[in-house]
Amino acid sequence: MAEDVYKADAEFVSRAHVQGMDCYRALYRRAEEHPEEFWGELAEKELFWFDKWSHVFEWNPPFAKWFVDGKTNVSYNCLDRHLATPRKNKVAILWEGEPGDQRMISYQELHRLVCRFASVLMDRGLKAGDRAIIYMPMIPELPVAMLACARLGIIHSVVFGGFSAEALKTRIQDLEAQVVITADGGWRRGREIPLKKAVDEALAECPTVKDVIVYRRTGTPVEMKEGRDLWWHELDQNATEVCPAVPLDSEHPLYVLYTSGTTGKPKGIVHSTAGYLLQTLMTMKWVFDLREEDTYWCTADIGWVTGHSYIVYGPLAAGATTIMYEGAPDYPAPDRFWRIVEKYRVNIFYTSPTAIRSFIRQGDQWPNGHDLSSLRLLGSVGEPINPAAWEWYYKVIGKERCPIVDTWWQTETGAILISAMPGAVPQKPGSATLPLPGIVPDVVDMSGKPVKPGQEGFLIIRRPWPSMLRTLWGDPRRYEDQYWRRIPGVYLAGDAARRDEDGYFWILGRVDDVMNVSGHRLSTMELESALVRHPSVAEAAVVAKPHEVTGQAVVAFVTLKSGRWDHNSLAQDLRQWVAHEIGGFAKPEQIRFTESLPKTRSGKIMRRLLREIVTTQTVTGDVTTLEDLTVVTRLAAQHDEG
Repeated sequence: MAEDVYKADAEFVSRAHVQGMDCYRALYRRAEEHPEEFWGELAEKELFWFDKWSHVFEWNPPFAKWFVDGKTNVSYNCLDRHLATPRKNKVAILWEGEPGDQRMISYQELHRLVCRFASVLMDRGLKAGDRAIIYMPMIPELPVAMLACARLGIIHSVVFGGFSAEALKTRIQDLEAQVVITADGGWRRGREIPLKKAVDEALAECPTVKDVIVYRRTGTPVEMKEGRDLWWHELDQNATEVCPAVPLDSEHPLYVLYTSGTTGKPKGIVHSTAGYLLQTLMTMKWVFDLREEDTYWCTADIGWVTGHSYIVYGPLAAGATTIMYEGAPDYPAPDRFWRIVEKYRVNIFYTSPTAIRSFIRQGDQWPNGHDLSSLRLLGSVGEPINPAAWEWYYKVIGKERCPIVDTWWQTETGAILISAMPGAVPQKPGSATLPLPGIVPDVVDMSGKPVKPGQEGFLIIRRPWPSMLRTLWGDPRRYEDQYWRRIPGVYLAGDAARRDEDGYFWILGRVDDVMNVSGHRLSTMELESALVRHPSVAEAAVVAKPHEVTGQAVVAFVTLKSGRWDHNSLAQDLRQWVAHEIGGFAKPEQIRFTESLPKTRSGKIMRRLLREIVTTQTVTGDVTTLEDLTVVTRLAAQHDEG
């Protein structure tokens, strides 16, 4: 192996769930050679079942079923089964609000809160198969709502609180939700995010919604529509605490999570019940090496898949103490995260490369001003972490004693697929390292042929896995086309990758027109569609350029309708427009106005050339298919505006 390899120390290895490479290889080999036996044993040992499955796996490509005919319930597995153990009085959720308020909720208390809210939903006539949209700040009532839905079999979709009313509306309409669960607002950088106002705006065109349940978080007066809007605390007054978990089929949809696609319409990723829960639980143990006494903190927002799998379902199924924090990492000062680590003696810290890069820019004095000695494991998620950021994370935050698990997975995969098992697999800065048991990835060319070590190719997964997406909501054809047909018979991840001589995987980023801004996936089509809806815009093309903090930044090339325009004020106006249409995180960093866009003779915009222009101000790629070469020359010479 190369010299830049980091191994866990002997003390860490001696207590790890998986100890040493021989142990990892034996586990991986068993899962590869006897997958049904491997997953069947884990399902029987790790989950509670009302009725056991008839067989482990059914595969009608590209549709999978796991633990066929089994009956279980995610809420029961996350709560009820812990109540007969010493965990009943253990802290399940340790929450801190941005203003500094805090709550420590035991498993017993969380069970009580979930049963009460599930009975509220049942009293409103909601049942298994119905759909709920959850649009809330990062407060404990968000996982309470998720677990209450899961308890009854209500398919829920959490919408990130940073999304605009327009983005919320499209998700409510696609899911045909009957209920929206929200709050008056939440706190972010000392300001209130007015969630209820966005719900009201969205619901003007959502006839399927019968009820809106509103939790009072900020206390700011909000408009309540009679006959539709209901206060959470008023409904809770008459709620019963007895609400048994409904036995649900293993394949019952647990949730739908919308993610950007390469068309303007977001994709509704459907995750199942049993397979999803088993794999999130096992990765909590394998990847985070979870111990009973650990305080575990994943800093993601629950509106993204990382929050579903590694703040709520995985940690609670594993009986962990999971931290939730409502606000911004740098409010009221850049050391807010390190204050939380010190205050609650956090042992496992899981965050994004975007956050790590912003910590580096703020300066070492902020983490160095706090006692971070409780940390024993660090994690990274959301995009590839560059080696320099990895080294800083290891040295400044981990003090050169904490292994780093650089995890690769997607909204679609449900759980981590490639990552070091920290007590077994040595880490290489910038590499996701090796696949977890049961995962068979490869790097291939577009014909599906494996490329040589060190060569770049397309990342694929050769076999189904328990937590994989089952379909796209209401669009099984798109599911087949997007993930399984481009290279027949395998799952195409959409990421470029290479594998080194040691078999380690290096993820190189997206190969399609989806960009990753601060861990948020945004499609060019979604952004361009929003820009073109502005009355001044004739056409738009959006590309990403590297950004030292957010990973990628949005650059928009815009052609305007005829008229006299003030480019400076219009650039600001267009940024705000995108924030309204999609969300503040999607705002273009640059707006470049142009008379025309580089197109092929068939009319296709050549975004590849635009990417070259924003990163190098020159074009060296193939331009033979261009309709008008002078367009590129002018753009390359142009300075960005706004």
